[in-house]
Amino acid sequence: MKCEGAPIFGDTAAVRALAQARGAARVVLANGCFDPLHVGHVRYLTGAAACGDFLVVALNDDASTHRLKGAGRPVIAEGDRARLLAALAVVDAVLVFSEDDVTGILEALRPAVHAKGTDYTVDGVPEVDTSRRLGVETVIVGDPKTHASREVLARVRGRG
Repeated sequence: MKCEGAPIFGDTAAVRALAQARGAARVVLANGCFDPLHVGHVRYLTGAAACGDFLVVALNDDASTHRLKGAGRPVIAEGDRARLLAALAVVDAVLVFSEDDVTGILEALRPAVHAKGTDYTVDGVPEVDTSRRLGVETVIVGDPKTHASREVLARVRGRG
């Protein structure tokens, strides 16, 4: 896909090649559904970007977002979510993926850092064992979890 801002990929090898072409010494991976994108996500991604010099955002596609978030989700299609993320100045590349976690992306991309939001602890990150095996640093970034997509959606739907 092409868009204004950061490039959007469906292929980890292409992301790795772009990072290498840009001379990225410290690649950071952040991931999530971002459905809908809100200020907590922006703060998380800003914190992630500060941990290196090339931020890759792995975005769950529509099918995996539905599996993870349940009925009625996603509310924003993956192409639109990808374009919103790509438009953020802190994002260098968006990688749309179909798995429920980023284990395969960690193995293929081998970033220096895997950043997660404050709703996690380092030991609670689902992929922490993979990160440790690969020598990828796991960090927790962003502001306290006072924003949730489900709360935003409840307000929009008039139930919050």
